Amino acid sequence: MSKKVLVVDDAAFMRMSIKNMITKHGFEVVGEAGNGNEAVAKYQELKPDIVTMDITMPEKTGLEALKEIIGMDPNATVIMVSALGQEAMMKDAITSGAKGFIVKPFKEDIIVAELSKL
Repeated sequence: MSKKVLVVDDAAFMRMSIKNMITKHGFEVVGEAGNGNEAVAKYQELKPDIVTMDITMPEKTGLEALKEIIGMDPNATVIMVSALGQEAMMKDAITSGAKGFIVKPFKEDIIVAELSKL
């Protein structure tokens, strides 16, 4: 059975890029969100197996959304996606319950390997 993924990023091209990379490797993208508020709502609605969560977003950051999702579901599997130079936020994310992280710009094999080990 394919793993259901919620892709969260404020850039539509980045969501499309992640979606294209992972669907050909058997993951099913069940939803997308453009900010942290949408991410939390979509998580509750769709109950995905994995969430790829951008850190820097408007309205509610990926870190805030992560904390909210883990608060609702301590077993949630969230992978943070960030630009270079956000190492401090990454530590915070891991402490807050993120299961891993991917640094942009990433290559297809990196994101597929990261999702596959979950």
